[in-house]
Amino acid sequence: MAYYSVLAVTPTTEDWIPAYIGPANALVAKHGGRYIARTSSHERLEGEGEDAALRIIIEWPSKEAAKAFMGDPEYVPHLKARTEGSDSHHFLIEGKDDLA
Repeated sequence: MAYYSVLAVTPTTEDWIPAYIGPANALVAKHGGRYIARTSSHERLEGEGEDAALRIIIEWPSKEAAKAFMGDPEYVPHLKARTEGSDSHHFLIEGKDDLA
């Protein structure tokens, strides 16, 4: 069953970004993930609230793969840099339709 990481990220500083991109790309791939979207091109169609600067969607082959990425010792310092240098919200969504 596929899982999807859906993130809303607004950097509060951009200092962490150059050192983050390359390792994050490699580690996502290492854990079987692939980026579906990483973009600042998005618009709110419904609801209210603050808009994030970036919307990111990553497809994972399993819940375990997503969690292994998040806990990977190589990723931990980059995760720390991202969360300290941004307002980040990360949801892990199972790729199923509970209402079907």
